Amino acid sequence: MTEHGEYMLETRNLSKEFRGFLAVDDVNLQVRKGEIHALIGPNGAGKTTVFNLLTKFHMPSRGQILFKGRDITRAKPSDIARQGIVRSFQISAVFPHLTVLENVVVPLQRKAGLTTQFWRSGKALEALHGQARELLDWVGLADMADTVTVELPYGSKRALEIVTTLALDPELLLLDEPTQGMGHEDVDKVVELIHRVAADRTVLMVEHNLSVVSRLSNRITVLQRGSVLAEGDYDTVSNNPEVKAAYIGGQHAESA
Repeated sequence: MTEHGEYMLETRNLSKEFRGFLAVDDVNLQVRKGEIHALIGPNGAGKTTVFNLLTKFHMPSRGQILFKGRDITRAKPSDIARQGIVRSFQISAVFPHLTVLENVVVPLQRKAGLTTQFWRSGKALEALHGQARELLDWVGLADMADTVTVELPYGSKRALEIVTTLALDPELLLLDEPTQGMGHEDVDKVVELIHRVAADRTVLMVEHNLSVVSRLSNRITVLQRGSVLAEGDYDTVSNNPEVKAAYIGGQHAESA
């Protein structure tokens, strides 16, 4: 029997109902510490709703959410961020008219309790600028530090978004469609970045690209109509006939 101490995140019978529509139905997730766990499924399967429940954009109708064994079901979004859960979004959430460096300094200020006080003296922000440049160097964006973010290529914007989440030093990183809309070259860069990010933290991601899922994930949970359809490693779920019918069929339907 697995000890709960092995789980970074756990949900128990997690459910969400919207005006009689059951969007999430008794979902039980166990995300193990130090792993990359993928949440997949066709459109409308409930993946984004689960993410919204985990990050407190919605409150569950029923069930529990536990982080490192602590019940966070009724916690506020700011509370879970302080505890170490940080989410990146499906659409890039960086500030387009700040420089790349400034985008990283913003969360570093928040982490340091300084808020977004760009009027502070240069000395007061010097240490944060150093940290920001180290993070940018780590992901290969150091040469773009002074570039206004709106001018970045799409793949670099998504990489920057991941860097801004890392600036908050999360224990659990939730990635919502990290490679959506990318060409092959950018996908490869972001996959490598996620590999590096996951070296010393836990990652839960929603991802449509099955090639990315196969390359990154230790464990996969497949949702269909708000419920868990299957769970296991990539070989297990990709060879499951129900998954092929529900997920792969859904992919063909989307491209038709």
